[in-house]
Amino acid sequence: MLGDLERQYPGIRFRMVDEQGAIRRHMRIFWKREMVFDLATPLDTDGELMIVQALSGG
Repeated sequence: MLGDLERQYPGIRFRMVDEQGAIRRHMRIFWKREMVFDLATPLDTDGELMIVQALSGG
């Protein structure tokens, strides 16, 4: 999924994944309403994917 997004929107992977290959702490990825912690989680074609970025500031 991230590879496809990167092809469509160059640079997006760096904003979602850190240098160690982990999901950045301000990003949340949900597959079928379950939070994904491992980028190796298989995704089938029958489900909803949500990518949420936390907002902060003051």
